Amino acid sequence: MNNGKNLLSKDKYCHFCVNGMEEIDYKNWQQLQRFTSSYGKIVPRRRSGVCTTHQRKVAEAIKRARIMALLPFTNK
Repeated sequence: MNNGKNLLSKDKYCHFCVNGMEEIDYKNWQQLQRFTSSYGKIVPRRRSGVCTTHQRKVAEAIKRARIMALLPFTNK
């Protein structure tokens, strides 16, 4: 029994918890770009592997970076 998990799936760990990062800076657009899709949308938690608290902070930082014109609202 695989308890609903795919045998080929890889466990995902929160990038921020593993590296001990407390603050997510909206001015660091290179890091935030990792959490956006090719269309400029915010990537969901299940795909990025970020924990719940950091996903909220990432989403807020991406929205702030968009307002400051560091990240685009859409790419297409």
